[in-house]
Amino acid sequence: MSSKNKLIFYGADWCPDCRRSKQFLDEKGIEYEYINIEEVPGAAKEVERINNGYQSIPTIVFPDGKVLVEPSNAELEKALEENKNLIIVHKSDMEGGGK
Repeated sequence: MSSKNKLIFYGADWCPDCRRSKQFLDEKGIEYEYINIEEVPGAAKEVERINNGYQSIPTIVFPDGKVLVEPSNAELEKALEENKNLIIVHKSDMEGGGK
């Protein structure tokens, strides 16, 4: 599995928006790398770099370079659709019909 096709998800366990976004991605079967900014050295600084000095989470980086900060589920859905040929979806979640 290539990491270049994974979403990079910066967040923290205490963050309700992070939990909501993770649940949304999990329900869609989307492969992502979760980076807890409180546990991974340098991760908080990387979030600040991405967000021009702000430590806003969740910050989600897509394979095409698009960045979503504190996205709604609708914003996530749209970005997933735009990246559907770049992201990894778990096979078991693709079986069974879909939409």
